[in-house]
Amino acid sequence: MVRTEISLFLKNAPGELGKLSSLFGTEGINIDALMIQDASGYVQELFKARGKSLKRIASVASYNSMRKDSAEFALIRLLVSQTDKAIDLLSKHDYLFDIMPVIAIDLENRPGALAEATTRFGEEGVNINYVYGSVSSSDEKCLFVFSPEDIELASKIFAE
Repeated sequence: MVRTEISLFLKNAPGELGKLSSLFGTEGINIDALMIQDASGYVQELFKARGKSLKRIASVASYNSMRKDSAEFALIRLLVSQTDKAIDLLSKHDYLFDIMPVIAIDLENRPGALAEATTRFGEEGVNINYVYGSVSSSDEKCLFVFSPEDIELASKIFAE
């Protein structure tokens, strides 16, 4: 199913994730899935994309500064229970974030389930940019989040 992922930059410092998750928790917003990575890899990909298809939006000096500063930040990707409310909250608190559609699939928590899902993507010619998952317990289904290159085609594969 298509869901909206929130990607945001968070200072890579003790307590920052606690502040963010407390902000959501206080407002009754559940974090359904979460991935955290060093922001420098994301910034490198952004530079590649800007060079290929988009106009430069900042000076070379600004990009070089962003590249250096990106190591001080973490890129957090997450799905939440109340996306619109979370977006309003992030805006109010001056977080730098973006949203994009992703495919979120509940998979059986058993060996081979991820292989079956990713094989279906491959058979339909859909490349996956990244994936992350969330598991509650061995008795429950797993939530896996896929960022495919072709969201429309990917959404048809698992429309059930």
